[in-house]
Amino acid sequence: MIARPEVNDASAGLAEPTPGPPARAAIAYESVLLPKSRPPRWTWPLSRVYRGDGFFNALSLAAGLAIWEILGRSLDLIYLPPFSNVLRRLVELTADGRILSDLARSLQNLGLGFGIAAVMGILVGTLMGRYTIIERMLDPYVYGFMTSPTIVFAPIYFSIFGLQRWAIVALIIQYAVFIVVVNTVTAVKSVDRELLEMAAVFGSNERQRIRKIVLPGALPLIMAGLRLAMGRAVKGMINGELLIAVVGLGATSQSFARAFDAEGVFAVLMVVVVVALVAVKIVEIVDKRLNGWLPNAQR
Repeated sequence: MIARPEVNDASAGLAEPTPGPPARAAIAYESVLLPKSRPPRWTWPLSRVYRGDGFFNALSLAAGLAIWEILGRSLDLIYLPPFSNVLRRLVELTADGRILSDLARSLQNLGLGFGIAAVMGILVGTLMGRYTIIERMLDPYVYGFMTSPTIVFAPIYFSIFGLQRWAIVALIIQYAVFIVVVNTVTAVKSVDRELLEMAAVFGSNERQRIRKIVLPGALPLIMAGLRLAMGRAVKGMINGELLIAVVGLGATSQSFARAFDAEGVFAVLMVVVVVALVAVKIVEIVDKRLNGWLPNAQR
């Protein structure tokens, strides 16, 4: 009988095969792309505030107001009152109800004009983006009116509507509608053509393709156009109230300017700026609610 060599069980259990090239590649891949987990680290609670955009916006605003106050106190110019004086004047105008009543009239004009401009812009832009013949027919008018100075149309609207609200609304529409049209045309043309061809193969009609594919796919760019149009609509509101019908915030600002009341003019200007920021923020919130499923790079 031939005696077998004894094998040490302990050493046999500890012996491991040497990893081959595929295994070594997998280990290297994990070490590069999968960082090691670290234990949670305690952070100061206020550090979360520093990471947000609101903190830096508030910091920039506070710095700007501080510079305004310093310049107003140091230069002592009639047409540049300090921020504290303007704020006190704004509180006085708000307390006697003058600013609030003018603000209500201006917001009515703004809402009506922007709403009509948004509907018209999306409708015309969708048709121009989908049908080449419509785009070729309307393209000169869209870019012609968009690039021309809109303020020159104020006397025309005044002669048509007179001292009525519709003269201001028409000017607001002209300020805002063409931005919406141009963005909507670009948005509709950027929709994936393969999706439209696939829907046509499955028997969908043009109305179904526009409602279920074109408009959802074009919505991010359309909302970007609406944000730009809102800023222009506020500009149209003030210009219309200054030049056509002397009502609202524009009328109040004009009356203060004629009386050389710089504090009153700046107080109205602050209200207009706040209205513009709030209006654009509302459109941005609606945009996030509608396009929240998209990554930030596509919004």
